[in-house]
Amino acid sequence: MNLWRFFIYKFAAIMTKLLSIFPDHIEEHKLQTAADVLKKGGIVIYPTDTIYAMGCSILHPNAIERLAKIKGVRVDKAVFSLIVHDFAHIAEYTRPMSNTVYKLMKRCLPGPFTFILESGSNINRIMNTRRKTVGVRIPANPVTLGLVEKLGCPIVSTSLHDDDEIVKFPTDPDEIFDHYSDKVDAVINGGYGKNEESTVVDCIGPEPVIIRQGLGQI
Repeated sequence: MNLWRFFIYKFAAIMTKLLSIFPDHIEEHKLQTAADVLKKGGIVIYPTDTIYAMGCSILHPNAIERLAKIKGVRVDKAVFSLIVHDFAHIAEYTRPMSNTVYKLMKRCLPGPFTFILESGSNINRIMNTRRKTVGVRIPANPVTLGLVEKLGCPIVSTSLHDDDEIVKFPTDPDEIFDHYSDKVDAVINGGYGKNEESTVVDCIGPEPVIIRQGLGQI
């Protein structure tokens, strides 16, 4: 890192919170700082058990609109998922699931899976969408789980994508900070991320169906 980049990096860190929070050594005050950013309507980039993601509190519609703008899509066309802490969160924002789906999710979560469920009536109002489904995740990453627990509600989330045709997702936290420090309010450095997405399971039909094979194995 040259001197000029170093000063830019330091200045950006003042404006955008850069928080080093690693799964094997979680500093609670830093995690609370990130949660407070979300509670105030900010956007945070954070690690998961797969790739890095970007999200905001589900209780802040303006933040959801801002998240869509960063992604370059209209909010009513955006495909966001929910990062939740437990099944109580899932039940609050989705319609009741079958016993088959419940048993599958209990076996796989926390883990690198996204489950597509029927969205509850409150989702359309909160997220300004007419979608009848929503993806939910409980990542097996203590940083992510601690963040959403301190927030107290789901994180509306979207994956970070890289412009590189070979490397689909950014994995270096420093490079992520460089690229997004002028767009978000906090970046959590949780170590290098993976370069493989979660496995997506569609639970809308009679039987669960894998529609994208990712890191999770059923």
